Amino acid sequence: MSFAIYPSLSGRVVLVTGGASGIGAEVVAQFASQQARVAFLDFDDAGGQRVAAETGALFVHCDLRDIAALRAAMAHVANLLGPVQVLVNNAARDDRHGLETVEPDYWDERMATNLRHMFFCAQAVAPAMREAKAGSIINMGSVSWLSGTGGMPAYTTAKSAVRGLTRGLARDLGVDGIRVNEVVPGWVFTERQEALWATPEAVERHMAKQCLKRKVMPPDLARMVLWLAADDSAMVTSQSFVVDGGGI
Repeated sequence: MSFAIYPSLSGRVVLVTGGASGIGAEVVAQFASQQARVAFLDFDDAGGQRVAAETGALFVHCDLRDIAALRAAMAHVANLLGPVQVLVNNAARDDRHGLETVEPDYWDERMATNLRHMFFCAQAVAPAMREAKAGSIINMGSVSWLSGTGGMPAYTTAKSAVRGLTRGLARDLGVDGIRVNEVVPGWVFTERQEALWATPEAVERHMAKQCLKRKVMPPDLARMVLWLAADDSAMVTSQSFVVDGGGI
């Protein structure tokens, strides 16, 4: 199969969070193939260096739970590449946890890992986007809360909030020509998912519910992100796009 080339992405400055593995690494690679100027943030040094070597993207080490470090890393990217024109808020971890085991410190850490940094990344890029009267912010959600998935209540709470964050930011920033949208992955078969949870039995049960009978893979998500970043979606904002093969 062959896929779209977006001329408007050539030379565009793109920042991806959580780009060292999984969906994020594929998003970095796809933007690099469109000749965008790509940077990504992650605390996985080995993965980050590998993705940077494979794609030519700029890797900046950052623990996104540390807002001061996040702000410094984003300023560093802007100094090296120029004002960020596309932000992909991808970083998250879907670690399983039971209701009875959650303590306040763990709850707060899950919010910091899966939600809080999205707001502060958007806050950091907004001034330059407002000055340019253009920009695209893409937040990565999850079908987990839509499908009523159990076993990770802090994660599903954080991911449900991505919908509200997206729509609120779209309203606040739209007057300046900035678009904010959400991509909602289904079960995406990254290396992590395959290693931890994709048993033959689990995959069989999942496929029985999914309309399209193949695994959703990282490129399926990355191609939706590309379209939302490109000028082809110029009048699309405040929307959520589920990419799950028809599983919910």
